[in-house]
Amino acid sequence: MNKKTLVLGASTNPERFSYQAVRKLKFNSIPVVAVGFREGDIFGVMVEKPFPKYEGIHTVTLYIGPRNLASFYDYILSLKPRRVIFNPGTENPEFAAMLKAADIEIVHACTLIMLTNGLY
Repeated sequence: MNKKTLVLGASTNPERFSYQAVRKLKFNSIPVVAVGFREGDIFGVMVEKPFPKYEGIHTVTLYIGPRNLASFYDYILSLKPRRVIFNPGTENPEFAAMLKAADIEIVHACTLIMLTNGLY
């Protein structure tokens, strides 16, 4: 199943979890796109600045804390993903309620662990 994923808050710094998520998604043959605050390249995946238009996004995985996420609410909702993954540190009850109202699945988990354990 195509689970095209948007990594939101992607960084080109190899020490960041968002970088590792892009890398691991790509190596698991999951179509991946990336949005960050600085453009760059992660193993051939271009990190774009907000707010590029994408089609067919299945999953948005968050690497942006609650304080900075508000400016992305409408953008994420406009993508109509099937699910949004709140990685540790990105929990946001306000946005989770908006997603639930839009009938979008909410997952509180670590994308890297989900991929490692075959639960993605």
